[in-house]
Amino acid sequence: MPGIVDNKVVIITGGATGIGRAAVLAFAREGARIVVADILDLQGEQLTGQVRGSGGEARFIHCDVTQPDEVQSLVVGTVAAFGRLDCAFNNAGFEGDFAPTLECSEENFDRSIAINLKGVWLCMKAEMLQMLEQKSGGAIVNTASVAGVVAERGFPAYAAAKAGVIQLTRTAAVEYATSGIRVNALCPGVISTPMIERALAKMNIQGMTPGAPRIPLVSWFSEQLLGTAPAKKMMLKMMSPMGRPGLPEEIAEAAVFLCSDKAAYMTGQTMIIDGGMTAA
Repeated sequence: MPGIVDNKVVIITGGATGIGRAAVLAFAREGARIVVADILDLQGEQLTGQVRGSGGEARFIHCDVTQPDEVQSLVVGTVAAFGRLDCAFNNAGFEGDFAPTLECSEENFDRSIAINLKGVWLCMKAEMLQMLEQKSGGAIVNTASVAGVVAERGFPAYAAAKAGVIQLTRTAAVEYATSGIRVNALCPGVISTPMIERALAKMNIQGMTPGAPRIPLVSWFSEQLLGTAPAKKMMLKMMSPMGRPGLPEEIAEAAVFLCSDKAAYMTGQTMIIDGGMTAA
């Protein structure tokens, strides 16, 4: 039985790990022909090998989404491999350093914006140009975050970039709606991925509550407690009313849906998938 994206050609950036990896497997299950784009060559090649070993069609192309030439080569390589481009899941991301706004370095700000916002813009430009040339429309899904909707203490650059992704998505959706190009965004909450693990490892009490009075012994004890594995697991559970972090597969399924014809009348939308986090 054909899948809901059967025979569609899709690019997935940041496809080697986390949400991207889950999306590769979900798109493959639903019949898509996939180009995995990432800077993690070994993981990307292994994943595409896994897809091909299961009877699917996949290629890996190294791509740093902050580099215009590499993004352009990604789209050219996709068309060379599969003849066209139907969908894109612009998912590559970077959490950045943990520091409140006044302590956020210019280097961290620039890198966060470059990967999380400019990278999405560069990918969208190259993808939409190809879709316009084909005159067949297409579907683009951008990974934003709940950090672009509510405050994200300690990650101001990341939050600013993700909010930008939402507005970039809306603007492009309206601009190219009559060309048959649909553009939507996903806003994951706390999802069990390597990125979340890295973010938790960077967090500290002082950065989460800047300006609060400090009692040295209490602060030291809090930092030690926060750094333990059980405490981190508890934090993940507490962030969601469902009492658990989300799974990468739960975000991947939404990306597949938005790229399918089942979402044919959806464009310019921001789909929040956070276990009720932003509703609480």
